Amino acid sequence: MRKYNSLRFLVLFLSFLVILVNPFLNYYFQINFIQGWYQSLSIGKLWFVSPLEGFESILVSKTIYLPLLIALFLPVLLASFLGRVFCSWVCPISFLSEIQERVLKIFGFKRRKDLILLPRSTIWFTLIGDMVLAMMIGAPLFVFLSPPGLVGREIMMAVFFHTLAIEGVVILLVLFMNFFTRRFFCRYFCPLGGMLAFLGTRRSLKVVRDKDSCTECKMCEKACPLGLSPLKDESRGAYCWNCGACVDACNFEALKFKWRPNLPQD
Repeated sequence: MRKYNSLRFLVLFLSFLVILVNPFLNYYFQINFIQGWYQSLSIGKLWFVSPLEGFESILVSKTIYLPLLIALFLPVLLASFLGRVFCSWVCPISFLSEIQERVLKIFGFKRRKDLILLPRSTIWFTLIGDMVLAMMIGAPLFVFLSPPGLVGREIMMAVFFHTLAIEGVVILLVLFMNFFTRRFFCRYFCPLGGMLAFLGTRRSLKVVRDKDSCTECKMCEKACPLGLSPLKDESRGAYCWNCGACVDACNFEALKFKWRPNLPQD
């Protein structure tokens, strides 16, 4: 039973639908209850800001803006308790990657193994590099070049200005790299993913393995989009994004989501 895969795809679809339909509601029907996309999203009088973009803005402006801190509160809180769930359950890049995988499967494309592997710590250097570069140039770089943000921005450009921005090629590049390594960008080069992983290092919700039930068949390793090994308890580490693919893949129910697992700290 693939309950998490099906549920996650549904949530990804609905999340994508928000940024797809919302510009039409804003532009053609003047319905502005929801505005923006997942970098900066307002729902009624509530304002939510992505943690990376928010912290970048604070570093660049060297100013602590109270409304910005309030807008950061809920996203930071969710990441602290749930980890990188935005990446696996909401991010439009994940949705497009899921669609890409399903289409390729229909046409019989099979990737036997990931061709380009980098140290997992690469994502930390990406995060640090993004922050340092933003301070050096005096502009929140990822605000302009964030692939998740670019998806929403391209849709807005198409609806409001009937054109697409050249930065949209970044989205195509991200999807192209999936041919070589599954979720290559998400694994190594998404500073937002790095920020959420950092915030969720001690998250409360984790995938935990029951060693007595585990047969070490390695089906969970094959299922993980990020190439992690639940057999080595990497599903409890910072890199895991709690997608549940490994839980679905386990035929022996040896992997389960647990809230505040009573296990030694990572």
